[in-house]
Amino acid sequence: RVRSMAALTEEQTMIQHQAQSWVTKHASVQEFRDVRDSDSDVEFSPQIWNEMVSMGWAGIIIPEAYGGSDLGYLTFGLILEQIGRQLSASPLFASALVGASAILIGGSESQKKHLLTGIADGSEIVTLALEEGPRHAPKNTALTAESDAGVFTLNGSKTFVCEGMSATSYIVAARTQGKAGSADGITLFVIPADAEGIKRTKLSTVDSRGYANIQFTQVKVTEDAVLGRVGEGFGLLESILDRARAGIAAEMLGTGSQAFEMTLEYLKTRVQFGQVIGSFQALGHRAAGFYSQKELAKSCVEAALQAIDSNAENVDEMSSLSKCKVGEFLHGMSNELIQIHGGIGMTDEFNAGLYLKRARVLESSYGNQAYHRNRYAQTKGI
Repeated sequence: RVRSMAALTEEQTMIQHQAQSWVTKHASVQEFRDVRDSDSDVEFSPQIWNEMVSMGWAGIIIPEAYGGSDLGYLTFGLILEQIGRQLSASPLFASALVGASAILIGGSESQKKHLLTGIADGSEIVTLALEEGPRHAPKNTALTAESDAGVFTLNGSKTFVCEGMSATSYIVAARTQGKAGSADGITLFVIPADAEGIKRTKLSTVDSRGYANIQFTQVKVTEDAVLGRVGEGFGLLESILDRARAGIAAEMLGTGSQAFEMTLEYLKTRVQFGQVIGSFQALGHRAAGFYSQKELAKSCVEAALQAIDSNAENVDEMSSLSKCKVGEFLHGMSNELIQIHGGIGMTDEFNAGLYLKRARVLESSYGNQAYHRNRYAQTKGI
């Protein structure tokens, strides 16, 4: 059951309005186009990223003791939603949410002091290196980390690492024992991106973001690099991933909501057969249906973020629910955006195609709809 969200606090409302205004003015779709067309290795504007950091966005979930504001995941979600609306590219999600969550949950005091402070002030970009195949499958971790006298040697590869080209450190899921497919034997490591034996290769993706393949060849780290406990990292990894799923669902909600508003505006202004096409009953019904989907998806996303903030027992359930429901909405809405606009929706000059491409990548990130339907059923004992 999804309960509706309580009213936002005055501070959250202010942050939401600030984010909406700033993103629309300074990190719009046009800014994303400019970065895409510049063929930059990092696929985001350093200037825009620095401004996000200066506004305190990189420290939203980080405690004040480490330079953050500790405003919680729901507040962060409000910002991510606005970023999703404008397709704004930055390391905010990958580092300030996923990377920071990993250090917050599993980090030692030394790791927190160094990395959380760095994430908050923008000097560190910490990203999760998890996937090894085309689909989200955390248990299939096969990259090995062999231990010898307190030194771990990592060999293997990771693919589709978000902000992999700009990262200063990676949170790496490795196998210290067992075989791929088992939850036992997975260990998380924090490894500097410039460590000897690491090679990163830029990927060209349909959504023009800074993904990379990372090769680990005889990469050596000490026990200080372990996040959490050796061989017991899967539970920690799932906790990190649930925060990533809820956060990316908030971004997806923004992308889908903007696609809905673009479609609605077109229905109100496009004239066919002597009248605006929105007056045709069939199109009006479709718009009403997507509005209902949007509101349901919003409730699911907010409920998941609230569950994380309140340390609820059903965070796994709510994160999978939010990722699946907003995925359904975004998939259908991005298709509708193209279909309603017709021929112009297929051109690169019009923004609709950018939303469709981004939607497809977001849908598959951290588990697609099928993955989370199955996981949700498992959490419910079905």
